[in-house]
Amino acid sequence: MSVSYTHLDVYKRQVVLTGILVLGACGNGGSSSTGSSSASGSADNQLEAIKAAGVLNVATSADFAPFEFHALIDGKDTIVGADIDMVNEIADRLGVEVNILDLDFNAVLTALQQGKADIAVSGISATDERKQTFDFTDNYFTPEQKVVVNKNNESAFDSIESLSGKKVGAQKGSIQEMIVQDQLADSQLVSIAKVPNLVNELKQGSIDGLVLESAVAESYVAQNDDLVITDVALEASEGDSYAIALPKGSTELQEELNSILKELIEDGTIDEYVQKNTDLANENAAQ
Repeated sequence: MSVSYTHLDVYKRQVVLTGILVLGACGNGGSSSTGSSSASGSADNQLEAIKAAGVLNVATSADFAPFEFHALIDGKDTIVGADIDMVNEIADRLGVEVNILDLDFNAVLTALQQGKADIAVSGISATDERKQTFDFTDNYFTPEQKVVVNKNNESAFDSIESLSGKKVGAQKGSIQEMIVQDQLADSQLVSIAKVPNLVNELKQGSIDGLVLESAVAESYVAQNDDLVITDVALEASEGDSYAIALPKGSTELQEELNSILKELIEDGTIDEYVQKNTDLANENAAQ
């Protein structure tokens, strides 16, 4: 299944200082020229509209290894990741192509709401607030949440209490923002749109800690020997799990995606995608 990419930003074509080759993309809410299939039919007929258009437009934020990130594949800047493998498999089963819209994370759901994408897949949690505006598939991955700090601060930041009054980063618009606010309430939340920028802030000492999903945290720590995952115990919940976001009322599409996801979860394919792309992110960083 071929994948096309749209609206790449010059900034993310530079090598990010974190060590990951995140060569990224648009951060201003741009969209694909093809537009969402929902423009040609009601939400209830979204599935048939996608099949008729022959393309599945997917909004994501490709700075979240191993789920979606930029890597050099055969010398080409390519959007890859566990979520990308998943949507490619979904598209194969629907008999359509995939078109990726690469945006800032806080613009991903906006693009879906504006009809610029058919689905949003970007490590998105189906919170009660989001459910008021969007429909979601069943959860396909439940992450643990971790706090990453500079290695020389590992002993100093070993508990929730030790981060009181400290600056703790999280991706703007993400579930990690809510985790900092709820579980590290005495710390100072620092929200930035891109995870690589947050990692740079941590490495430079501008923030004291950074909350990341466990696979993402492990990937960045593997590529930056001056960073470490702490023993700070954050609670994980079903509400932190990842799901695919859909336009409100996309009943047929939701049912079809749930059927596909059920198979991919039960046969271990999703876990394989995560491990495969964790290895890929580490390999690209070492090149």
